[in-house]
Amino acid sequence: MTTTAASSSSSHSHHLSPAFPGRAPWGTASKLRAWQQGAMEKYIQEQPRDFLAVATPGAGKTTFALTLASWLLHHHVVQQVTVVAPTEHLKKQWAEAAGRIGIRLDPEYSAGPLGREYHGVAVTYAGVGVRPMLHRNRVEQRKTLVILDEIHHAGDSKSWGEACLEAFEPATRRLALTGTPFRSDTNPIPFVAYEEGTDGIRRSAADYTYGYGSALADNVVRPVIFLSYSGNMRWRTKAGDEVAARLGEPMTKDAVSQAWRTALDPRGDWMPSVLRAADQRLSEVRKAVPDAGALVIASDQDSARAYAKLIRDITGHRATLVLSDDSGASDRIDEFSGNDDRWMVAVRMVSEGVDVPRLAVGVYATTISTPLFFAQAVGRFVRSRRRGETASVFLPTVPDLLSFAGEMERERDHVLDRPKKDGEEDPYAEEDKLLQEAERQQDEDTGEQDMLPFEALESDAVFDRVTYNGDEFGMQAHPGSEEEQDYLGIPGLLEPEQVQLLLQKRQARQIAHSRKKPDGEADLLELPAERRPVVTHKELMELRRQLNTMVGAYVHQSGKPHGVVHTELRRVCGGPPSAEATAGQLRQRIAKVQEWATRMK
Repeated sequence: MTTTAASSSSSHSHHLSPAFPGRAPWGTASKLRAWQQGAMEKYIQEQPRDFLAVATPGAGKTTFALTLASWLLHHHVVQQVTVVAPTEHLKKQWAEAAGRIGIRLDPEYSAGPLGREYHGVAVTYAGVGVRPMLHRNRVEQRKTLVILDEIHHAGDSKSWGEACLEAFEPATRRLALTGTPFRSDTNPIPFVAYEEGTDGIRRSAADYTYGYGSALADNVVRPVIFLSYSGNMRWRTKAGDEVAARLGEPMTKDAVSQAWRTALDPRGDWMPSVLRAADQRLSEVRKAVPDAGALVIASDQDSARAYAKLIRDITGHRATLVLSDDSGASDRIDEFSGNDDRWMVAVRMVSEGVDVPRLAVGVYATTISTPLFFAQAVGRFVRSRRRGETASVFLPTVPDLLSFAGEMERERDHVLDRPKKDGEEDPYAEEDKLLQEAERQQDEDTGEQDMLPFEALESDAVFDRVTYNGDEFGMQAHPGSEEEQDYLGIPGLLEPEQVQLLLQKRQARQIAHSRKKPDGEADLLELPAERRPVVTHKELMELRRQLNTMVGAYVHQSGKPHGVVHTELRRVCGGPPSAEATAGQLRQRIAKVQEWATRMK
């Protein structure tokens, strides 16, 4: 890099995002974040050909990667840079960020010689998949650093993975970046090293890891308050049967899916209630963070349009609508990032890598339930700009989502050799399908909406709980109630410990208020959230299996028939037969039969 480029980067530093401190060549720049500094020092000391950096969304992977690119160019280790990104918008975002520190990347490159004014190109995985030999020829001609952003996208051996391997195998240096769990299948990801554990299973080995927990402790990212809503759902199956269920109650996988879709139907009452609550939360946050914005992540175009209309009806203001990964959508994201409008509605594409630091409130209005997508979606709201900011994400009370919310700090590696039990359903099929869809036009009409196995009939919303830092708070409350407003009104600028303390006080106040009400007014299940565990259907099956095992052991010990023991458990503990019992009732019966068995010893 030239001296002119370095000085130019300094003069433009005030335009950089907070996650990008604005770097000239290594050694001339102001201080990096501690993890970026540590990763740089490790790289410079080891000088590897391949380097995998895993850093939580919002931590500043772009800063690290471009600082490293600047150092490698400056020391003539490489002569050009190629950035591979998941989407068109991110490709342009990389080029703009690189340009601000004097590295000029062509985001419109398609073929032929590169202009002399450029240091390299920014392309998409799909673009590499179409013409891998074009990029291989460029890499072979000059010493190249390849930056593979969100490297898990290269894990599909059928197309993108093979193309990346073919195109960039000759590269001088390769830097792989990711901020979330890798693909869940067992296809090896190109240029990623795997190490075998003591269990004989190979897992991806990162060269440097900076997780959400560490970033939160360093005040690099915002803490996240998850507000979940349950409610009564009613839908009609394909066979014409009407089904009613309460979101969050244990039920089969298909029933959970259909209740979830019913909740997200814009014609019901659940979505308007949640959007109204989210807008109130946004107003509270904007008292301390005036330009804070909110984002709805929708499943499809029709829902996105309907949600945008609901937001206009609720707020009186137009929502920015982002429907597909095209140049117009990219411009709309950029415009929203730079103004102070309240709401944006998008179909999936904003879930990964798009940097809109002012997003502070989110509504998860999609039925995608993979840990990868969830982590990427939440990553849109955690990018910290100043100390004390918090993010708020609204969710349906779905076991998988609440589980992900409670495990925000968990680090995951890509696992090969995953054992599969006979008869076990593939828990990763949904993610495989999503990644196959990513290779097609994102918002094309697949006809899937015409094959939905149900018709949503009606829904309502009930504030259910707050999940924060792995703990759960709150009792159920009606939308618009004083109890709900207590949680929506938490200040938007607080230290993490203050958030925890405030949530504890809010719950204590809600419990005290509940105790003063006459029993006849308790039309909701008024138990603290930690005593209302949401369990998956598989967990419920495991509890039934455990109960049957315990009953079987007691039958052998006591000589009583199975049916007699089960009947006695129902008489003592109450509740329906075990096939219809709740998780709490099953646990109570397990404890009771253990107590009986202990007495007989």
